[in-house]
Amino acid sequence: MRTTGTTGAIAGRLAQLRGTLPTRNHNARTVAALAANPGCARRGVLDAAGIEKTALADRLGFPDRYGRSPFAIGRGNVFEARVKADGGRELRRLLAEALGADPDGGPLLDVHRDGDAGGVGGRPGREERVARTRDALARAARDEPDAGAILDHPLLPLDVAGRRAYLEPDAMACRVAGRFHIVEIKSFAIIDGSADPGKLASATRQAAVYVHALRLLVEELGLDPDLVATDIVLVCAQDFANHPVAVVLDVRRELATTRRRLARLSGVDELLDALPAGLSFDVAGEQVGAAVTRVPAAYVPDCLTACELALFCRHEARTCASGGGSVGTLGTSVRGALGGIEDIATALALADGTRVAEPGQEDVARLLRRAQALRDEALGGAR
Repeated sequence: MRTTGTTGAIAGRLAQLRGTLPTRNHNARTVAALAANPGCARRGVLDAAGIEKTALADRLGFPDRYGRSPFAIGRGNVFEARVKADGGRELRRLLAEALGADPDGGPLLDVHRDGDAGGVGGRPGREERVARTRDALARAARDEPDAGAILDHPLLPLDVAGRRAYLEPDAMACRVAGRFHIVEIKSFAIIDGSADPGKLASATRQAAVYVHALRLLVEELGLDPDLVATDIVLVCAQDFANHPVAVVLDVRRELATTRRRLARLSGVDELLDALPAGLSFDVAGEQVGAAVTRVPAAYVPDCLTACELALFCRHEARTCASGGGSVGTLGTSVRGALGGIEDIATALALADGTRVAEPGQEDVARLLRRAQALRDEALGGAR
């Protein structure tokens, strides 16, 4: 068990890393991004310290292009409002088709309605919204007659490396077939039964974070966390029209990854032990780049859609001192296939036979030489 003194020392170390850099509160997108590349120690340290990575990317000279455009955000808001219009009539219809829910069931309960406790402009504060969500869950679990059938924008608390995050799913279906279901509303299209793989993966990772947080909240109420379904309902636009359609997705794999990643952040002391004493990212000029590179990264192309530091890490991976760049720049499948070979130059040398395979590299070297021979044969035939 971690002692209070140890906890205080870790907090002090994280504050030293952060310095005067602006902080960022976690949300479902940032927590989901953790699961996108769970082996990256750099992301783990920066997120544990709560550093605003956009500001850090600016200091590094690699301003990020990560994030959704204002047009996409506006389109998503319009689509969500359409799905929830008329007291959630269309959403109830979709849930009836996807889950067998009663289309004429209980009301759509807006957890974000006006309040007077710590909010701004008459809106309820975050803790009040969490309390309302907790109360609505308890009432739904007891099958009270006036319990909401659908919660609109419930607020779920989640501790991320000792920092409290507030997560806001689009909606939640209460007690359909005896279980709670997370509902995610996205404006991207499902065309002929298929969606963009990257957008779909991002949506399922984000939904898994909501499922994890909801399970913890249900457990706090003294209920069985298995009341929260691992099947989520994804509402998207169908084909090229703006007509909504609902599909049910199993997020058990993403949920397991999220749990492991958050557990690793909870053990951030192990990550900090590998860093030099006195390290801080709150420095200027070339020093900030040197400070960041002291924490190992695990760059893959998917980082470009999930992390604000991706451009810096890609540049670092492409120009690594070992020569030829890191194999991670070629994608996770290539990195996995090359098993333990970290740079492209080594892989090429094994392929053309100018480097002798080390113990454990024999199988990979044999495959690389075969691939090189096939390439030479194909190019020779073409010439």
